Amino acid sequence: MATRIRLQRHGKKGKAFYHVVIADARAKRDGKFIEKIGTYNPNTNPATVDLKFDRALHWVGVGAEMSDTARTLLSYRGVLYKNHLVKGVAKGALTEEQANEKFDVWMKEKQNKIDAKTNGISEAAQKAETARLDAEKAVNEARAKEIAAKNAPEVVEEPVAEEATEETAETAPEAQEETSSEEE
Repeated sequence: MATRIRLQRHGKKGKAFYHVVIADARAKRDGKFIEKIGTYNPNTNPATVDLKFDRALHWVGVGAEMSDTARTLLSYRGVLYKNHLVKGVAKGALTEEQANEKFDVWMKEKQNKIDAKTNGISEAAQKAETARLDAEKAVNEARAKEIAAKNAPEVVEEPVAEEATEETAETAPEAQEETSSEEE
């Protein structure tokens, strides 16, 4: 019986969620399977991959074929690299300790890359949110100024009118003095 490591589609339309399963090559895509070894959720950023590492390593070691996507997921989680190191130990090229040390270093680097991507995405989201709020604040302030200008009463230029009346008032007594001096 030829076994394959492949994905079973679950979830609803547009929101796919996959189970990583070991199945007979002749079985239907979403049909009977031998063992479920994990899940894959492409809807998150970065995609979430949960695997039973030991079981996946066992099936790869036994010679199960992999679909292209399953091969990518197993490589992402380090199953294929660990299988490569195990074969190196079996051939005598490495010791068990060296293989474990190499794998631990690889896993730390991989986890750092994943964390960096996650942090980058969250920082970009925060910057975008801050920029959006600043733009909204500027628009609201502009609207408030427009409304304040619209609702403010129009200022009549009274100081200019008062100056004119003061000037006429000053000239009026002089005119009265001239007329009174003429009468005398």
